[in-house]
Amino acid sequence: MTRSEVVLVGVDGSAASLHALDWATAYAHRVGWALHIVCSYSLPSFTAASLDGGYAALDDTTIQEGAKAVLVEAENRVADAGVRATTEVATGDAAGVLVELSADYGLAVVGTRGRGGFTERLLGTVSSALPAHAKCPVVVVPLRAETNRGVSWTPPDLSSDGPAEVVAADTGTTPAVAEIREVRRIVVGVDGSPQAERALQHAIVQANAWGAELTAVTGVPVGNAGMLAWLPSSIDREQVLADIGAGMDVLVDRYEAENPGLRIRRIVLDGTGAELLTEFSTASDLVVVGSRGRGGFRGLLLGSTSQAVLHHAACPVLVVNKHCPD
Repeated sequence: MTRSEVVLVGVDGSAASLHALDWATAYAHRVGWALHIVCSYSLPSFTAASLDGGYAALDDTTIQEGAKAVLVEAENRVADAGVRATTEVATGDAAGVLVELSADYGLAVVGTRGRGGFTERLLGTVSSALPAHAKCPVVVVPLRAETNRGVSWTPPDLSSDGPAEVVAADTGTTPAVAEIREVRRIVVGVDGSPQAERALQHAIVQANAWGAELTAVTGVPVGNAGMLAWLPSSIDREQVLADIGAGMDVLVDRYEAENPGLRIRRIVLDGTGAELLTEFSTASDLVVVGSRGRGGFRGLLLGSTSQAVLHHAACPVLVVNKHCPD
C-alpha cells in the first residue's frame, strides 16, 4: 500500500468533522484504502500588560490532551469498520496543516456545517481554504440538519429512479444527523475548461470506485439578460444549447471510449453551473467540480462555481484544483 492509497481526514471533535470521518471511512472501506486522521491545534497567546510589548504563551498541555481525546474518539468510531487507521496530533492552523500533508495522500476529507454566507468565506475556514490549495482532491462533506419549528429534514430517497422524496418528521428537538449514504449518483460540472476536464477524469474514477451512475452537466445562462446580454436577440437560444451540447459530447465520447462499459449521461440546461450543480446535489450523492485553485481574497469575492457549490450543496462535494496530480 502506497501513501497515495490513504485518505487524509481532518477532525476537531465537532459533529461536522465526525460526519466527514464517517464518509471517509465508507470510501476507504469501499476502495481498500487506509485512513490517516489528523487533529491540529494552535497555541493561543495574549499580550501581557505587565510586559513591555511581550507576549505570554499558554501551556499547551491541556490543549494537546484535548486533541488526543478527539483522536481517541475518532479511532473508536472507525474501529469496527475494517479499515486500517492511523492518527496524528499536529500543531498549527488546521487548513495549513492539512494543505501541507495533502501532498502525500490520495484524497482529503473534511466536514462543514454548511451554513455558507459571505462571513464564512472571508474567515478562510478549512472547508474553503483546503479545496483551493490542497495537493490532492478534497471532499467536503456538509452536515445538513435543518430544523423549522420542530420539523427535521432527511436526505432525499435515491433508492428508486423516481422523483426524490423529502421526508419530514415532527420531532420538536434538534434533528438527528443524516446517515452516510453509499454513493450511487454522481454529478460533474463540465464547461469546456481544462479544470472541468480534470474534474471529469476524477468523477470517472469515483464512478468506477463506487459503481455509481455518472452525469455530466453544463450550464449556459442563455436566459440571463445580464450574463449573455451580448447575444443578438435574433439568436436561436435553443441552438446555442444544442451547440454547447455537441461540444460536450466530443469530450464525453472520448472518455467513454477510454473506459469500456462506462456510460455518462449528458445534460445541458439554461442556467449557471453553480445554480444547476447545487440543484442537482439534492438528488445526488456526490458532486464533482474543478477549481482554478486561486484561493485568497480575490477568489472568494468572485464567487466561483466551486466556491458557490461548496457553500450550498446538499451532498458531499469533490473539488479538483490545479495542484492535484492527474
